[in-house]
Amino acid sequence: MVTTKIKIKPHLAEWTNKKYFNADNDCVIIPDKLDLYHTIWDLLEKRPENCLRDDGNITLGLPDRRIGKDPEYYNYLGFRSVEIIQKRIEIMFHAEYRALMDERKHRMGWTYLHTTYEFINRYGIESISPDALYKDFYRWRRTVAGRMNTTRSYEYKNQK
Repeated sequence: MVTTKIKIKPHLAEWTNKKYFNADNDCVIIPDKLDLYHTIWDLLEKRPENCLRDDGNITLGLPDRRIGKDPEYYNYLGFRSVEIIQKRIEIMFHAEYRALMDERKHRMGWTYLHTTYEFINRYGIESISPDALYKDFYRWRRTVAGRMNTTRSYEYKNQK
């Protein structure tokens, strides 16, 4: 298996390492059913000649498919590629966190703060505080609720 290292936000790296780490290969292997797998596949390119070895907080096992790019040669993810991958991982992180918050609140009656601590402990996240995640959830919830509660304004024309 060919691997490469990328550097993303620390809390996303901790979450990804805990969720997708494969002990047999000693790297993070994204399942091929996820859109992230195909995004990584599309972003792989040949390593430039003068490029140094990768450094980062995630060791990523590269997709190896029967047809197409051979990871032996196409094993480089540039700066913009890493930014795209980080955004995709961040979307997945927040989607799981917010879904868990709603499920635990409405089905089990847990408080949002209790659910936040449970999420952080489940994935061993130490680089972001529970308060930061909790506040981000409330900011997101306020923007979503704000969009849902807006009323449409009508302009009435003078009728003669």
